[in-house]
Amino acid sequence: MKRVLVAIVALALVYSNAAAGTLNPVTDVCWRCIFPITTGGVAWGNSGEPPAGNVTAPACACTGTSGVRIGVTTSFNEHAWLIESVKTPYYFPALNAELSNPDPGYKSGDSRGSSGDATRESFQHVHHYIFPAYSLVGLFTDMPCLERNAFDLGYMTEVDDMWSDDLLALLINPEALAFGNPVTQLSCIADSVAAAVGYPIDPLFWCLGSWGSSYPLTGTTATSDPTTAAAATASRLIFKLGREGALWDTGINECSDRGVLTPFMIKSNYKLQIARPVVGNQCIPIGRSGLIWGSGKNPVVGGAGKTDEFLWVVTRRRVCCVGYNVTQQ
Repeated sequence: MKRVLVAIVALALVYSNAAAGTLNPVTDVCWRCIFPITTGGVAWGNSGEPPAGNVTAPACACTGTSGVRIGVTTSFNEHAWLIESVKTPYYFPALNAELSNPDPGYKSGDSRGSSGDATRESFQHVHHYIFPAYSLVGLFTDMPCLERNAFDLGYMTEVDDMWSDDLLALLINPEALAFGNPVTQLSCIADSVAAAVGYPIDPLFWCLGSWGSSYPLTGTTATSDPTTAAAATASRLIFKLGREGALWDTGINECSDRGVLTPFMIKSNYKLQIARPVVGNQCIPIGRSGLIWGSGKNPVVGGAGKTDEFLWVVTRRRVCCVGYNVTQQ
């Protein structure tokens, strides 16, 4: 039933009046984030950060149903998804469209706690789109391992009860009980420092660097800063969909075009570029402090979208065996 609701919403958005303010794949996407690219063990177009991804050898030989593919190992950052983090249910910044909330006032994004509280909480809904950026602009059409699905709304948390209930979310992340304590959260300081200068520490899967904890896999975050909360909830959705088997990591095995199932997110294989309400010019590793990149990204007036309604262009690390297929006899 929930898949049917997502499909209905997607159709409604297609035919909604959302002309002005929609995402422009040419001007609103940071195309230099594809770098660095590694081909046959040689890196080029260095973006100032070391390449991520699991590239073990410059050459590759992959066996599949169509035969054996022999070639060179290639790795790059693929623009593959859009993720929205919104305080207004059923608002879609990518399309500049908003649908009526069937239950007004329910599951609305908010912040809780008085100004004197040491800890404040925020709640945001999140939407996931398939975004085949290179196909949309006609780039790398002969690359064998790019996203081939059409642009589509893939997931929305308004129809997912687990996203708004921390206790219910324990069904898919029971290990959160083991990591929700001050001792394990202190280790997130190291993750925050690592993300600030390069990439986050992947073994610390319970940390989102300076954005807080990976758990629970819900829209509730222990921060009142909407920009940081939006980045955290977008990252949690990647973690959540990977845990549910809906998203596969393409930065691990060059012989698997679909990717590898990862119940625990490999953080260094993903980056976020803010596109609404202000278009950013860099792709941020998960957990990098908003003090470095978040200034002016949520203006009270101006920008291309409404305040506290965020759109992220997500790059995922892609490793691929590019070469020729040798047909099996």
